[in-house]
Amino acid sequence: MLNLLVSLSRGINQLNRAIGRAVAWLTTGLVLLICYDVVARYAFSASSAAMFELEWHVFAVIFLVGAGDTLRRDRHVRVDVFYNRFTPRVRAWVDLLGTLLLLLPFCVLVLKASLPYVELSYRVAERSADPGGLPYRFAIKGVIVLGFGLLALQAIPLLTASLLVLAGRDARAVDVDRSAAPNDPNAV
Repeated sequence: MLNLLVSLSRGINQLNRAIGRAVAWLTTGLVLLICYDVVARYAFSASSAAMFELEWHVFAVIFLVGAGDTLRRDRHVRVDVFYNRFTPRVRAWVDLLGTLLLLLPFCVLVLKASLPYVELSYRVAERSADPGGLPYRFAIKGVIVLGFGLLALQAIPLLTASLLVLAGRDARAVDVDRSAAPNDPNAV
């Protein structure tokens, strides 16, 4: 059973890594978009509601869709002052319980609450309320479901790694970046 979880976890890690790499390039696009908007606004007094909304939409995609990869790379927010002092076994318990009691219930809650919201938005083909704003507001709302789905999916490798440590095995078996040391800032 644990070997099946390891294989599944490696696949999920590969998926979120690929998505994370693609989404990371959106940050460059967002910077260019903001620079264009600033120059257009201040140099040419040309501003657009669509441009402003597009900046927020791209930011939302980066933040929501990249969350699974952020968790995969162990770059999420946590009280590291305490966590880093724990033994690997205690860290595994913290990760296991935190995932089961906090991460997964929160993801399920957001998914359950957002699905009807997104469905209604698609059904009415919601668009921006601002004149000149972006059409297809429903598409960005769908990113909420995608992002939290990927985050919930990434909980499986985190749980698997915790179980491996608690079983006395090497948790790096689920890592698709085996050469990277845990908490290595240069890990991809």
